[in-house]
Amino acid sequence: MNGPLKISEATSLALHSLALLAGVKGRQLSAKELAGMLAASEAHLSKIMQRMHKKGLVNSFRGPGGGFALALPPERIMLIDVYEEFEGPVTTTGCLLDQNVCAGGACLLGGVLGDISRKFVNYLKQTNLSEINSGIGGCLND
Repeated sequence: MNGPLKISEATSLALHSLALLAGVKGRQLSAKELAGMLAASEAHLSKIMQRMHKKGLVNSFRGPGGGFALALPPERIMLIDVYEEFEGPVTTTGCLLDQNVCAGGACLLGGVLGDISRKFVNYLKQTNLSEINSGIGGCLND
């Protein structure tokens, strides 16, 4: 199990790709286009997109003019589903040592990691793709 504060490159690319697809309603984007927009490896992004296709989040179209499009309305794609597809089930222990209880009986960091973890997981569970789509433009310009 991975802690919820760890976000791999694959998860980041998946979330950003879905946000881009949500922003181009009614059309598809190729892996090459998405990779260019995200400054990512096309081969790596293609594998991520195929995984999302198998999960039922995107449709895949072959041939000239092919690419990917959302398989569901953005309102139905919850961020937690994307996160857990790539990172596995989340935990909110927040412990640096992946322990349920610190040996000393109290968290050395005053429980702040657990608090942050719970807040992050709640955000992922309560937020859908349509709610984050508006911020994608600024994120890509960073």
